[in-house]
Amino acid sequence: MSTDTRDVARPDAAPTASDNPNHDRRWLVLCIVALAQLTVVLDGTIVSIALPEAQLDLGISDSNRQWVVTAYALAFGALLLLGGRIADYWGRKRSFMVGMAGFAIASAIGGFAQNAMELFAARALQGVFAALLAPAALAILTTTFVGEKERAKAFAVYGAISGGGAAIGLLLGGFLTEYVDWRWCLLVNIPIALFAIAVTIPIVKETKAHGDTNYDIPGTVLIALGLGSLVYGFTQAEKHGWASPQTIGFIVGGLVALALFVLAEKRTANPLLPLTVPWHRDRGAALIGSTLVGAALLGGTLYLTFYLQIVLGFSPVMAGVGSLPMAFFIVIASTVAAQLSTRIGPKPLMLVGPVLAAVGLLLLTRIGVDTSYWTHVFPGLAIFGLGLGLLMVPMQNLALIGVKDHDAGAASALVNATIQIGGALGTALFTTIYVSAKTAFTSNNAAPTPPEGIPADVLAAGQAPSAEQLAMLPAPVQDFVESMKHYLFSAEVSGYAHAFAWAAALIAVICPLVIVLVRAKKGDLPSEGAVGMH
Repeated sequence: MSTDTRDVARPDAAPTASDNPNHDRRWLVLCIVALAQLTVVLDGTIVSIALPEAQLDLGISDSNRQWVVTAYALAFGALLLLGGRIADYWGRKRSFMVGMAGFAIASAIGGFAQNAMELFAARALQGVFAALLAPAALAILTTTFVGEKERAKAFAVYGAISGGGAAIGLLLGGFLTEYVDWRWCLLVNIPIALFAIAVTIPIVKETKAHGDTNYDIPGTVLIALGLGSLVYGFTQAEKHGWASPQTIGFIVGGLVALALFVLAEKRTANPLLPLTVPWHRDRGAALIGSTLVGAALLGGTLYLTFYLQIVLGFSPVMAGVGSLPMAFFIVIASTVAAQLSTRIGPKPLMLVGPVLAAVGLLLLTRIGVDTSYWTHVFPGLAIFGLGLGLLMVPMQNLALIGVKDHDAGAASALVNATIQIGGALGTALFTTIYVSAKTAFTSNNAAPTPPEGIPADVLAAGQAPSAEQLAMLPAPVQDFVESMKHYLFSAEVSGYAHAFAWAAALIAVICPLVIVLVRAKKGDLPSEGAVGMH
């Protein structure tokens, strides 16, 4: 392993190619970093497609299945800033390799999980190592490409991986779930990680940042406790109600911990998050917006997978294909937004984007048990994707506006952290909304009355007869089974529709924030643009 620890980002001089130990192999380094980024991005969508099968296999309840997504996003978002600091001071190559190895181990634990808790724990552990891996990969990229033109090309590749990786995850997750096993949606990370580590050892040289290497452990603990308490409080609302002591206690406890985090950051000499980064009207609007986007994107659209597979009966592969329009239109609109933001500024796009995204989500609330994908799902996904694409590019750029060089890493990490944190909070919130709406439907709508003489196994929970078995039953029994199936699916659809509606409401909140807070013009945006989201 190379021990060259030259700092390629000294504050007293601009970095040059001669200062950079990775310059000669920079394009190989880009391939390695792109592979790591692909692994992190894949893991979000690939698991979503596998979740219905995993839920059945491990007996996970509807109210608890959200922890497969939430545990990863929460750990990733809460620890991302600390991961960036560790990578800079401990060594970017070392952090990259440890992050990759840990991510592979966590994936193995999840792939071989025998119950829900093992899977949840593995997903949280994946988030912990992703929080080290992702900023280490980005730091290697940033310090390797020192020329403005070459760096722009490298960031373009990095951003393309970020956008396209989600689509690849949808297809790969569907293929693995349908033709191999849902567990391989996690186990597939192992060979990728082993290959990445093997090529990193001889190719990438170590770099570190100089200066004070103290870590803000109290700040890390406070923000993790605060966010975790908020998420758990949202889940308690589904079980005990919003006014229950459990719900209020955890939510208030989370808010108190976050307030203490802010106070701690003001007083520490080496804050996890320099408060000057979010305490700026343009950047503040962008960061709040990215949190709401994370909630809608990771939380709200989780139920699309369940609707396609459970209600419409899509196979995992077709569910992946059916989800692709959103990713496709995000990429198309992002390309357009990158061009328009330099001509008309960020504000118009940040107003149009949320409106389109909210309209797309509202169109998804029209879904039913017997509605068509092309008339009720595709239009909503397309418009939602267009809106997100128009919004995310100027929003990411705005999050870096006016940031000093020594805070640029923290600002970039904060954008990605807010996306993940928003996803964790949104998933918990929408799960509560989904379960409540589903319960309300069954309470307000009587279930079909079974005919006399119906076999007991037909009435038993989870014993839905196959098509062959159904054909052998008397006609009244067949009618009852079909009616019960429609009734249960209607309850599911009611829950999904309410989740989509609340996601639309959250993303629409971005508009008044932009109107009140955003003052940036087209000439104020960073020249290099923002890097892709994790």
